[in-house]
Amino acid sequence: MSVVTLHINDELVSARSDQKLLEVIREQGIDIPTLCHMEGISDLGGCRLCLVEVQGSNRLLASCVTPVQEGMSVYTHSERLVKYRRMIMELLLSERNHTCAVCVMNGHCELQYEAAKLGVDHVRYDYLSPDLPIDASHSNFTLDHNRCILCLRCVRVCDEVEGAHTLDVMGRGTNSRIITALNRPWGKCISCTKCGKCVQVCPTGALFEKGSSVGEMEKRHAFLSWILNGRERKEWHW
Repeated sequence: MSVVTLHINDELVSARSDQKLLEVIREQGIDIPTLCHMEGISDLGGCRLCLVEVQGSNRLLASCVTPVQEGMSVYTHSERLVKYRRMIMELLLSERNHTCAVCVMNGHCELQYEAAKLGVDHVRYDYLSPDLPIDASHSNFTLDHNRCILCLRCVRVCDEVEGAHTLDVMGRGTNSRIITALNRPWGKCISCTKCGKCVQVCPTGALFEKGSSVGEMEKRHAFLSWILNGRERKEWHW
């Protein structure tokens, strides 16, 4: 595997040719926000918070899906990028109904955390305030569409790690929804293994365990690397 050299914020760094920009940026100790990205599942460049400027490109690129190239010059925290990230965060907050004070993830929410880091303390756009349902038909978990940011972590982990593909996406644009079993109630879905992986990877309170009250739900993201590393070392028996 070849090695390439590139500049990140005017610093010369080296990387493997098969790496994506986000991985290399974080290896340099540079903090860059993400919501749809998660180690262990595929990347799709959905949330756009990890946008970077690449010299020679007239558009901003999602670093999680952009491969490194020899001679690249990348900037991660320009004034333009900070402006765009704040705008993206405000749009995410305005699209659904994110009322932190009554959310089970209050104080443990990735959306809340990233918004605070970006200094987003108000939203300039009109709130859509959609009237969205809550699916509490499952015996263990609840799906609250009001808090979903469509990062698709749940869809990817259910497909790529659990292999059940219970979850999918229906609709387009602001009408997109996470669905179970071809839009049947979650509780009537026979493909769901009740593993809870989708709940643990969800960055907001859109998926949570029943019985959790305000501020009580803490997601355990480390479980994913534990499972995948165990599979790679063939520690699990089927």
